[in-house]
Amino acid sequence: MSSEEHKFSGESIAHIARIIDHINLGIWEYNTDTGQTKWSVGFYTALGYSPGEIECSYTNFFDHLLYYHDRNVFLKSTYHPRMGESPVTQIRLLTKQNGYQWFESTTQKHDTGNGPVIYGVITNINKLKLQEVNAAEADFKLAEIGRIAKLGSWEIDVATMGLKFSDEMYEIFELHNRPNMSVEEAIGFFEPQYRSLITDSIDQAMKFCKPYDVELQFRTAKNNVIWVRSKGVPVLNNYGECITLRGVFQDIDSIKKKGIRLQSSINLLDDQNKRLQNFAYIVSHNLRSHAGNLKFMVNLFEDSQLKEDRTEIFSHIKTISESLSATMGYLDEIVRIQSEIAKERKLVNFQTIFNNVASALQTNILNSGAIINTNFADCPQIDYIPAYLESIFQNLLTNAIKYKHPDRKPVISINTRKVGNEIYLVFEDNGIGIDMKRYGDQVFGMYKTFHQNSDSKGIGLFMTRNQIEALGGSIQVDSTVNVGTKFTVKLV
Repeated sequence: MSSEEHKFSGESIAHIARIIDHINLGIWEYNTDTGQTKWSVGFYTALGYSPGEIECSYTNFFDHLLYYHDRNVFLKSTYHPRMGESPVTQIRLLTKQNGYQWFESTTQKHDTGNGPVIYGVITNINKLKLQEVNAAEADFKLAEIGRIAKLGSWEIDVATMGLKFSDEMYEIFELHNRPNMSVEEAIGFFEPQYRSLITDSIDQAMKFCKPYDVELQFRTAKNNVIWVRSKGVPVLNNYGECITLRGVFQDIDSIKKKGIRLQSSINLLDDQNKRLQNFAYIVSHNLRSHAGNLKFMVNLFEDSQLKEDRTEIFSHIKTISESLSATMGYLDEIVRIQSEIAKERKLVNFQTIFNNVASALQTNILNSGAIINTNFADCPQIDYIPAYLESIFQNLLTNAIKYKHPDRKPVISINTRKVGNEIYLVFEDNGIGIDMKRYGDQVFGMYKTFHQNSDSKGIGLFMTRNQIEALGGSIQVDSTVNVGTKFTVKLV
C-alpha cells in the first residue's frame, strides 16, 4: 500500500473546496501578524451573502457579524495557546435575511512562512440549536410545573425492583443529596398506619396490573408530616405482564387540610343548624305550653265566683308565671352561649378554674362529705373562654354531688388528657348512675331528669353540652346504675 494515499492532488483539493462551498460550510483564515483575512465562498453563502458583498476583514467579522455576547468565548477558542488542537464553540452570527443564527465554529492554529495563521470552519446549526433550546425550555417548564404543583414522578423496574425518582420527588421527600433508594426504604417514609395500604397498592399493580390512586400521610426526611397523593400505572409487555410501574407523587398537604377544615366547618354548621332547630322546637313547645296553661287558669279565674277558688287559681297563675320567667331565662342563656362564641379565648389554668368552682361550692362539698381527686398534669392549661370552662366545671361537679349514692360518700375524680392536638376533661363519680338503656339518648335534653330529686330541673347538662359544642367540642357519658357516671369532654 502506498504511503501517499492520504495525500490529495491540487485538483482534488480544488474539487473538495467547491463541494464545501455548496454544503453551507464556511472556511476562514486569519494571519495574526499581517491581519490578512480570507473567507471561502461557502462562508459568504452560509451568511446569505455573495462573495464581495460585505467587507472581508477580521474587524468587520468581530464588530458587526459576531453577536456581542459571544465575543469572549470566540476569542478564547481563536487564540487557543496550543497548536494542532481544534477548539469547538457555538456562536451567533448575523445573517443577511434571518438575523442572528447559531453556528458551530472549529479553529486551528498553524505556523506558516508568513507568520502564525488561524484557520476556522463554521457550520450552521441553528435548527439543531433551536431544538435544544426548545427542549431545554420545555424541560424547564415541566420542572417548574412540577415544582409549583409539588408533583414528582417515579418508576419501578419490576424485574429488578429498582426505583428511580425525578428531581421533584426528592424535593417532596426533602432529600437534597439525591440518594438511591429501594422500594422498601421509600415506603418507610409513609406514616405507619398507611404503609400497608401503599404496599398492597404496589403489589396489586405489579401482580394483577391494577392501577391505583391513593391519599396517604407521609413523613419527610426533615420530619414534616404531610398529605400526599400517590398514583401508579402498570406498563405491560406483549403478554399482558407488568414490566414497569410508573406513577406520580404529589404533595397535597395544603389542599387536603383545607378540605378537612372545610368539612369540619360544614359539620359545625350542620350541628349549629340542628341546635337552632332544637332551640326553635323548645321555644315553640315550652312557650305554647305555658301560654296554654296561663290562658286556662285566667279563664278559670274569671269564671270562678268564690274567693277561696280565686285565691288558689291565682297561686297557680303565679307558679306558671314564675315557670315562664325561668324558661325565658334558660332560652336567653342559650342565645347568649351562641352569641359569645366569638369571644376571645384566653390561656386558662385548669387548677385555677377548679379552685374557683370548689370555693363557690364549698358548702355543698362539706355537707356531702365528697372526696375530690384532681390531676391536671397531662394538660395543665388550655386556650378557652374562661366563663365557659368554669360553667362546665360547676355543672358537672354539682351533678356529681347532687346524685351521690345514699350508701357511700361521693368520690369524684377530675383529670385532663392530651391526645395529639385534642384536649379532654374527664369527670368520674361513684354516684347512683343513669340507666343508659332507658335514658341514654335523653341525657343532654332540656328538662330531662332521671331521678326523683326535687332539685333536678334538667337544664344543667343541656347548657353544658351547648357551651362545649359551641366551641367545636363534644361530650359523652358512660354510666352504670349504682356504680357511677363518667363524663368525657373533648374541649378542642
